[in-house]
Amino acid sequence: MADATERPGGRRAAFGFIFACALMNSVSFGIMIPVLPNLIKAFAGGDTASASLWNTVFAVTWGVMQLFCGPVLGMLSDRIGRRPVLLISLFGLAVDFMFMAFAPTLGWLLVGRVLNGLTAASFSTANAYVADVTAPQDRAKTFGWMGSAFSFGFLLGPAFGGWLAGFDLRLPFIVAGALTAINWLYGFFVLPESLAPEKRITRFDWRRANPVGSLGFLKAHGELLGLATVGFLFQLAQTVLPSIFVLYMGYRYGWGPAVIGLTMAGTGIAGVLVQTLLVGPVVARLGERGSLLLGAFAGAAGFTAYGLASQGWMYLAVIPVFAGLNFLQPGLQGLMTRRVGPHQQGQLQGANQSLQGVASVAGPLIFGPTFAWAVRQEAVLHAPGLPIFIAAALLTAAFLLSLKVARAPAEAMA
Repeated sequence: MADATERPGGRRAAFGFIFACALMNSVSFGIMIPVLPNLIKAFAGGDTASASLWNTVFAVTWGVMQLFCGPVLGMLSDRIGRRPVLLISLFGLAVDFMFMAFAPTLGWLLVGRVLNGLTAASFSTANAYVADVTAPQDRAKTFGWMGSAFSFGFLLGPAFGGWLAGFDLRLPFIVAGALTAINWLYGFFVLPESLAPEKRITRFDWRRANPVGSLGFLKAHGELLGLATVGFLFQLAQTVLPSIFVLYMGYRYGWGPAVIGLTMAGTGIAGVLVQTLLVGPVVARLGERGSLLLGAFAGAAGFTAYGLASQGWMYLAVIPVFAGLNFLQPGLQGLMTRRVGPHQQGQLQGANQSLQGVASVAGPLIFGPTFAWAVRQEAVLHAPGLPIFIAAALLTAAFLLSLKVARAPAEAMA
């Protein structure tokens, strides 16, 4: 196990381990997506607008935790290795699910979100792990496979969670907690370390392990800041999905948890097909820059069409277009990871996670209240898709910025 980063066979095995961890984690996360907003709505007395505002509070709280803890965990993984940080993250997620399964009030639900936000670094640490065990020229394709693990979570998790919610609204959280605990045991006994001791940083620097230090790190490394801004706009636009989509689809189309779960499963299937079958050929043909631009354009077009879809079948027809958004992240990660060395991959992913934390704070504050306002003004102004149009505008800005900053490392250095 110790030489998993040195031998080609070890590299393949190590990636298989981390892909399985990411897959199980995303499935457990996906289980709760169609259920948590409805649990909050039940605590809020069934009022959709009130539930949207409470959902905003939950999302913002989690984002604040990510903002400050993401850089700490990222640098910690550069110091002590990826494996222990991943195990810490999985343990925190399992505890959070148990809080959601048995919380008697909204306050106790919020405590679980705080604990999870303090430790959540599974996907960013997994990305650093991938950068450790993958050659630079192969990273975009490999990040596409990692993205497919997340899409599999949307494929299996929401449909399974919606089905379980038909028996009891708390049952999906119990199942998700059990899956996460199994994932933790799998990581504890099977997952090898990817970062060799000689490639780790020699000391933990608190001056860099904070949001301000993370921005300084991005600015100091060539065009990382521009690429990170593209990633931030992408993450900010993506927060519209957990912020309002479950409530939005229930309000606009009258869909319940089971139908919403199946719809998310369809979205997951489309994403998996793109990430596993198309990302590699597209990157080979268009390069990482082309993949990034294609993803941003498809995402902007997809969100625009979602906002215009006045009937459920129209929403479903747009899913193949929106699936093109999955080209963005592999191209972006490929460009960014090639600009730093092995001992800074964790810090890079921690900085990205810190920006994701900012997006997790700002996004719900934008989309949740906007949707609540749109619902309350429905009699005067029919605009339930307003927050989705905002997400489309953010991805349009990401596309325009990518035209300038998304260059190959050699070209950027020149």
